[in-house]
Amino acid sequence: MNKTRLEAFSDGVLAIIITIMVLELKVPEGEHFSDLLTLFPVFISYVLSFIYVGIYWNNHHHLLHSATRVNGRILWANLHLLFWLSLIPASTAWMGEHDFAKATVTVYGIVLFMSAIAFVILQTTIICLDGEKSFLAEAVGKDMKGKFSQGLYLSAIVISFFNQWISLIIYLIVALMWLVPDTRIEKRILNSEKK
Repeated sequence: MNKTRLEAFSDGVLAIIITIMVLELKVPEGEHFSDLLTLFPVFISYVLSFIYVGIYWNNHHHLLHSATRVNGRILWANLHLLFWLSLIPASTAWMGEHDFAKATVTVYGIVLFMSAIAFVILQTTIICLDGEKSFLAEAVGKDMKGKFSQGLYLSAIVISFFNQWISLIIYLIVALMWLVPDTRIEKRILNSEKK
C-alpha cells in the first residue's frame, strides 16, 4: 500500500486543525492596545497549541518518511493520532476562554498525553510492519525521550488539580524538548540520502 495518500490526508487534517484554532482568535471589542489584554490567555493558549501541532506535523513527516510501506493497522493508528490531535482546538479554546482554570488545564494535558500515546502506537505499528531491524526501529531505539515526555504529561495532569500554572510550565517544557524534529530519525534520513 502506498503511503503518499496517508501523508496527504494527514497533512490536510493538521492544516484544518490549525485553521480551526486560528478562527477561535476573536477581534478585540475596543480599539485600544489595552483591549488586547483581554485576549492574552486565548492568544497564549493558541501559541502553545500551534507549537504542539507544528511539532506533531514535523515528527509525523519524519515518521512516515521512514516507513517503507503502510497497511490497514497503520491507517487506523494514524487515524487514532489524528483523532486526539483534532481535540486540541477545543481544549485550547476552553483553556484560553476560561483563563487557564484548573479543569481546562487538566483536560488540555489529557489531550496532549493521549496524543503522545497515539504517536507511540503509530510508531510501534510502523516498526512492527517494517521489522525490529528497520530504519525506524534503529533510529528510535528505546525512545527514552518519548517515555520521559509521557511521564511529564502524567505528572502535569496530576499537578493541575493543585496548581495549573506549574502544569502549564511542564507542557511548555515538553514542547521545547520536541521543538526541533526528532533528530534520531532526521539524522538517519540524511545519512541514508547521502549513500
